[in-house]
Amino acid sequence: MSVENQNMNVMVMLMRRKKERNKRVENNQLKKSRVTNFGEIMKSCCENKSSELVALREKQKNVLVIVLIINTLMFFIEFIFGYLSSSTALIADSLDMLGDATVYAFSLYVINKSIKWKATAALLKGIIITIFGLYVLAEAISKMMSDIVPIAETMGIVGVIALIANSSCLILLLKHRDDDINMKSTWICSRNDIIANTGVLAAALLVSLLNSKWPDVIVGMSIAFVFLKSSFSILRESYGELKDAA
Repeated sequence: MSVENQNMNVMVMLMRRKKERNKRVENNQLKKSRVTNFGEIMKSCCENKSSELVALREKQKNVLVIVLIINTLMFFIEFIFGYLSSSTALIADSLDMLGDATVYAFSLYVINKSIKWKATAALLKGIIITIFGLYVLAEAISKMMSDIVPIAETMGIVGVIALIANSSCLILLLKHRDDDINMKSTWICSRNDIIANTGVLAAALLVSLLNSKWPDVIVGMSIAFVFLKSSFSILRESYGELKDAA
């Protein structure tokens, strides 16, 4: 073989190796680019999820602050006028407002905490609602021994104000009821308020028509039973959440 042919073969071989080396470099760069892009996508996704979660918690907090203020104000209004009008139903509804205010305060405290914390808060809410239910039941039984007829006009006016306040709370909480156990138990409390308010208005009408204490007593006892029924539901669900989180 001539020297020229040998040189030509060497050059061809060198060029082939160079092409292969360049191709390997390009493949490596492509792989790195894909990994980098995937990492950026995952990072962006996680950041978006985190931002969405923060936004959701902020919305929950704002709603809970509003309903906490409304329920605290309504507790004082209903309790004072319930006492002045000798109405068991209004006093029962005022204690419902106080119980809800306590519930909302618990909800605000655990809003950024773990599922276990939220389930514990829901359990405490259930216990609090149970206590208020038993108290209202005892109050209704006590009024059964009395001959005082409550003032129907006061019951009706305050009942309407309470219904408007609680309807506003229910609307605010409605879109958050499926967020978690914390917000669901809060929504249940607000729903019970609407039922109680309707009962107070019905009692006011019947007291006015019949001039009797019994509609007021019966509604007071009914509110107590609603308290107890909802509290058992919350206790059952929160206990299940605690078992799952353990």
